[in-house]
Amino acid sequence: MKKILVPTDFSEKAAYALKVAAHLAKKNNATLYVLHMLELPLHLATAGSSGELPEAIYFMKLAHQKFEKLLQQPYLKGIDVQETVEFHQAFDGIIDSVKKHNIDLIVMGSAGATGLKELFIGSNTEKVVRNADVPVLVIKKDMETLNVENFVFASDFGSEYKATFEKALSFATSFDAKIHLLMVNTPNKFITSHAATERMEKFASKFDIPNCTYNIYNDDTIEHGIMNFSKSIDADLIGISTHGRKGLAHFFNGSLSEDLVNHALRPVITFKT
Repeated sequence: MKKILVPTDFSEKAAYALKVAAHLAKKNNATLYVLHMLELPLHLATAGSSGELPEAIYFMKLAHQKFEKLLQQPYLKGIDVQETVEFHQAFDGIIDSVKKHNIDLIVMGSAGATGLKELFIGSNTEKVVRNADVPVLVIKKDMETLNVENFVFASDFGSEYKATFEKALSFATSFDAKIHLLMVNTPNKFITSHAATERMEKFASKFDIPNCTYNIYNDDTIEHGIMNFSKSIDADLIGISTHGRKGLAHFFNGSLSEDLVNHALRPVITFKT
């Protein structure tokens, strides 16, 4: 992990992500790319419209002033930080930056109940989580560091998730974390404990996992099961696989209850299949 991207709108929840990204950058001696997107009308962002170009320049200068203040934060000291201001739609700009800079990890902020609700029903964060080819770490509250002792990886442990679990395993072992493999049983998708354990053990046998537990959790929905199990062990991080709409829609279908949202304050990292 040598290149970390943090999109920012200079909000409080974006600062949550930047703090954690800074911690990871120091831990891995990585470069931090901090990206701000100016979503201006196209005619303001092009030199062809000279009459209105000064307006675009004004917003560009304002963004750089905010960057100047942001980069003075103590937690960024000693880190190689590359600031970028782009005229682009936020989602497209983030994806383009990932390709342009060969990014290894995206860190984004999302605050509290409202943040999670927005995350999974159509915000830019949701689009990035669904479509990014690199892992996306979503931070939901203010935390100076990310210390991962207990990492939950939720899946149905089909063979198509082997490649993503390999990425999750690498991330977890960089923290020497205990990995809790989790399969959630629901009334509509039931599997016996014996069959579930057998499936997880067969899946895990393909990897060298130094510290691992196998868990079957019964709940009314997969979403509730992931969040409730994670709460029960006080997990530090939840990991899931995604493969476009199928992967994330399977776990987070956009109809989360208020109670579930309130339980979802721990970080989540997604890995594209």
